Amino acid sequence: MLDIRLIREKPDFVSERLATRGGSDEAKIAEVLRVDAERRKIETQLQRLQADRNRLSKEIGAKRSRNEPSEELEVQVRKIGDEIGDLAQRASALDQEQRNLLLEIANLPHESVPIGKDPSGNRVVRSWGEKPQLSDPADHVALGQKLKILDLERAAKLSGSDFICFTGAGARLERALINFMIDLHTREHGYTEISPPFLVRRDCMIGTSQLPKLEAEMYGLEENQLFLVPTAEVPLTNLHRDEILNVADLPRKFVAYTPCFRREAGAAGRETRGIIRVHQFDKVELVKITMPEKSYEELESLTANAERVLQLLGLHYRVVELCTGDLGFGSAKTYDIEVWSPGQNAFLEVSSCSNFEDFQARRMHLRFKDRDGKNRLCHTLNGSGLALPRLFAALIESYQQSDGSVRLPEKLRDYFGAEKIEMTKHE
Repeated sequence: MLDIRLIREKPDFVSERLATRGGSDEAKIAEVLRVDAERRKIETQLQRLQADRNRLSKEIGAKRSRNEPSEELEVQVRKIGDEIGDLAQRASALDQEQRNLLLEIANLPHESVPIGKDPSGNRVVRSWGEKPQLSDPADHVALGQKLKILDLERAAKLSGSDFICFTGAGARLERALINFMIDLHTREHGYTEISPPFLVRRDCMIGTSQLPKLEAEMYGLEENQLFLVPTAEVPLTNLHRDEILNVADLPRKFVAYTPCFRREAGAAGRETRGIIRVHQFDKVELVKITMPEKSYEELESLTANAERVLQLLGLHYRVVELCTGDLGFGSAKTYDIEVWSPGQNAFLEVSSCSNFEDFQARRMHLRFKDRDGKNRLCHTLNGSGLALPRLFAALIESYQQSDGSVRLPEKLRDYFGAEKIEMTKHE
């Protein structure tokens, strides 16, 4: 959520920065300013009335001490009290209206973000490794069926389209990848592992800006007061909501594995074949809570932490800086990490590493006390470290062998318990 003071003091600047995202928010900005002006006017009236009531109350007390009549003043005080009650209700309604309007306005892109209308404006900032040399690579669906590590038909029987059922060595590989990534981020990158609930309250979804914008894509329960987590970003970032942290404890770095649930799984087409876009998927998430002065430095290190997974697995990837028109609603700056998928003959996004600056922290009242004793809003960051099952798909496609087996990278072998996945007669 943007700072109302910034909108009030620099409305043109805010509108210009938001316009780089595409479209126009001028009408929303104008409405926020209208409500803000009315709310402030009423608050000024309230202050004046409260001062009048206090003054009259003192006069009443003085008259009573002198045994003088005070009925006329008491009538005035009651009348003022009624006015205060009416205005307080109006001020509260305007305050909520202003908050609702602010919740619908996106974050401002950081000044370093390239300006563009759509993904064509994104820029590749670096790449790592080389594409595997495969003459006629099978995709993960064909490999999964031959190796009996995926069962999409039975997944559809259980839950409908766009769900996954990993079987046998496939389930073991999924678990091996999760354990490998959690160990890497805790042991080498210094994150604290959290095992959070998979259901979160509505306030938490608002706090990380999934709501209200993306409510139609979420799985809600209890009349949408409780939600299945769309990502571990939600519980992890909200761990310290409504708290004031000590600057000496920053940055806080959390990692968690959770399943992720999202209604929208993409339109029909090659991109949705198999396990590329699904309603439920596993993910290891990285979250940082830091001071503003360090947040962009922390974004670079968080992105490097996510990249390290692919480097250790020997998978070719690239890092893409998103342009203003492709940024997520709450992000000020985002790097996408895309792994090469031989079976898709394309790069697949396996992580988005974003700095939200104080956009989320303002929503969840997440603050820290600086060295001068002043309470300030934290900056929040997150990124997948990494997301499955696209990683799963890219890995088995990249390491497929001519005999139909999949050779596993060395870093995974102890976690998996074997060097390769081979064809089996078992269902």
